[in-house]
Amino acid sequence: MDIRYQVVVLDAADLHAVSGFWAGVLGGSVDADDDWHMIVDRDGVPRMGIQLAPDHVPPQWPDGEQQQQLHLDLWVADLEAAHQEVIDLGGILLQAAPDPTAEEGFQVYADPAGHPFCLCWHRTALA
Repeated sequence: MDIRYQVVVLDAADLHAVSGFWAGVLGGSVDADDDWHMIVDRDGVPRMGIQLAPDHVPPQWPDGEQQQQLHLDLWVADLEAAHQEVIDLGGILLQAAPDPTAEEGFQVYADPAGHPFCLCWHRTALA
């Protein structure tokens, strides 16, 4: 098997909001078609797909009728800066860390379509 690249694909009713959000978070750009947007990095490598799903129902985190089916963990060196960038891009904080100054931890967010993801850190490992 010769896999050229692998991407995670998220469903969204609003392709522009969700692909713009993830392009901003990942520092990439959007290659847009009518019902599919590919997020590519600075080198043009595909990193994430956003697929049109007009009836998409956001998951209810951490529990609820509509359960999450996957989430992304993004390991960051500077939680405060990453948090602000995510919020400025339209992300929503779902669960703050009990101690954001701790050696390691995570905070839970949602993108504009409600897909949960975490900003994680481990200060020693990412120093």
